[in-house]
Amino acid sequence: MKRETSTYPLRLPYELNEKLKYMSDFNCRSRNREIEVAVKRYVADFERLYGTINIAPKD
Repeated sequence: MKRETSTYPLRLPYELNEKLKYMSDFNCRSRNREIEVAVKRYVADFERLYGTINIAPKD
């Protein structure tokens, strides 16, 4: 199954980036994967509070 992705440049404060590096090493993940996991949790929490976010299908 092909997975659709999009790229987005992300700027982080130095200290936050260093902590992210630590966490991704600790969890044996890339920083990109660590960010993806964190964002998924954040979105799930948001949807639990405010309801499902419906996204229009990509053309």
